[in-house]
Amino acid sequence: MNDAWFDSLLTWISAHPVAAGAVIFLIAFLDSLVIVGIVVPAMPLLFAVGTLIGLGHIDGSYAIACAAAGAFCADALSYWVGRRWGPQMRELWAFRRYPQLLDRGENLFRRHDVKSILVARFVGAVRPFVPAIAGMLRMRLQRFIPVSAVAAVAWAAVFLAPGWIFGASYEAVAAVANRLALVLVALLAALALVWACVLYTWRWFDGRTSELLARALRWSRSRPRLGRYAEALIDPRRPESPSLAILAVLLIGIGWAWFALLTTVLMRGEPLAIDQSVHAFMTTLRNPLADRLMAGLASIGNAEVLVPAAGLAMIWLAWRRRWMAMAHWAAAIGFGVVLTALLEAVISMPPPPRAHGNFGFPSMSVTMATITFGFFAVLIARELPGRSRVWPYLVSGIVATLLGFARIYLGAHWLSDVVGGMLLGIVWLLVLGLAYRSHVNRSFWMRPLAAIFYLTFVVAALWHAPRAIDPMLASLSPPPPAATLSTAQWWQDGWRSLPPQRNERDHELRWPLDVQVAGPLQPLQAQLEARGWVAQPQADWIVTLGLLDDDLAPAEQPVLPATLDTEAEALLLRRQSAPDRAQVLRLWPAPTALTDGTPLWVGTVQTLHYTRPFNLFGLWQPRADDHGAWDQLRGAMDGMQTRVEPHPQSGLPVLRVRVGEAGPERADRAGD
Repeated sequence: MNDAWFDSLLTWISAHPVAAGAVIFLIAFLDSLVIVGIVVPAMPLLFAVGTLIGLGHIDGSYAIACAAAGAFCADALSYWVGRRWGPQMRELWAFRRYPQLLDRGENLFRRHDVKSILVARFVGAVRPFVPAIAGMLRMRLQRFIPVSAVAAVAWAAVFLAPGWIFGASYEAVAAVANRLALVLVALLAALALVWACVLYTWRWFDGRTSELLARALRWSRSRPRLGRYAEALIDPRRPESPSLAILAVLLIGIGWAWFALLTTVLMRGEPLAIDQSVHAFMTTLRNPLADRLMAGLASIGNAEVLVPAAGLAMIWLAWRRRWMAMAHWAAAIGFGVVLTALLEAVISMPPPPRAHGNFGFPSMSVTMATITFGFFAVLIARELPGRSRVWPYLVSGIVATLLGFARIYLGAHWLSDVVGGMLLGIVWLLVLGLAYRSHVNRSFWMRPLAAIFYLTFVVAALWHAPRAIDPMLASLSPPPPAATLSTAQWWQDGWRSLPPQRNERDHELRWPLDVQVAGPLQPLQAQLEARGWVAQPQADWIVTLGLLDDDLAPAEQPVLPATLDTEAEALLLRRQSAPDRAQVLRLWPAPTALTDGTPLWVGTVQTLHYTRPFNLFGLWQPRADDHGAWDQLRGAMDGMQTRVEPHPQSGLPVLRVRVGEAGPERADRAGD
């Protein structure tokens, strides 16, 4: 959270608190104003404002007052618009585009009367329309104003609260789980983006299908040769025509996007600039807990998960004699595998540094997951009523996004591989979907089929993911260090070339790397355990959930893992110095290798203090201790060969240890 742009923003807000309030007022005003409110992305903006409140950069009561004032003024203006134009408001060009929202707002108002002003504040798209409906239906101003004021204040507090809580807890969590929190936020942002794209694309077509069909029909009749093919899709006498038209339009648009991406990749023959940027960003987010979560998610596209789900669903289709549905789905999957394998063989793309094998453009797993879930959505969506038809497509988008995000995070694929796989899968399933929808009109009972497919997928994923995590992480292990030193060089002055601190964006997380060890860790661990240190296994998700258990004593609560670049600790030792204080030693593989094969490690030693943010969970957080923990560790190294010298870049003393060498050796202790 300390990037240059964010520092500049915080500096500006601190220097202009009144102007910051005006910005908050404007965000709330635009979000609540009739028509304008449905296109303004106020949710993420209000979350960001709430985060700044939690971090202490904006006064909370002032921000709530500004947001409430903006919402109230927008409601008042919307009320005036409705009262000024009355029922004729529906004929205005801006309102003619959203008749369904006006109808929903009017129905809500007629059911709840004055309470609708309060209810609509928390009901998405109708929020900016209900005050205008109240004015149109001549609600008395004396009744409207107090309810609108209460609704505005409640809305401001509720919508700022999530960011406020996040900002207040960030400082507590960032010290030990900064990367994990950022990974989860990035994943949620990706899911929200895909969810919004699928949902609003569907809603846009759903509200305009009749108009689009009429235009297409007029166009086809004026062009006899092309018209006979177009009329097969847009025959107004067929109930399938709207769906076919939507699929055809999407096929044209997404097909164009796929071929544009394919052409770009073929012309360059190397990762795109955005591929490199996203890969570098994901590398900065690597965290042991997130690694295991993402490895599990990356396995949901494996054949061990997709084949049982699709296979059982096809068996059900065969049992119900739905041969056409089964054949089209099997063709979608079979030809999808062949086409993707062919493209992977033809297109030469350098893999990411960690992708040692099973790499290709486009991503096979992402493509097949998109085809499998996407065509299943085509199968069952036609059996659902009205607006419920969108949910199978939402599920497909969520699964593909989880899989693609996980594989990008782990460095198994570039962004273009994942996007290319999704686009290829969508294009192919649209082609098969058009063919299937054009020839099949028979309905079938989709609930058992949906239950079989989705439940089998969930069960297979839960069974396969835990078994796939370790092999997948092993297959994506980092390459060996490129830099090398002899052991003698490292011992004399080569140690100075190793990094003096963690490479983190947040200054608070740039812990000094004040310990270097050459040799196996077992003798070092044995010596420290004899002096009261205890080795802690790397905390997994099950252990981490124990942080919510307030019955556990602090000494029984785990210290969360940390990373150096993308590597988790090879060894974490802790020594309890008080019920709520502990000292820990973290050691990671060094970014430089020794030429004789001796393992080289870098690490940090620190004092941790136990806290319970919001009294919800326990955390061991680093605390400044004037090198107290470092001095304790140094004293426990008696009998081992050690040296202490200040690092030339940081000026802090670095303890060097040679494990397995006989006899103590103390060098000049400059910088002690």
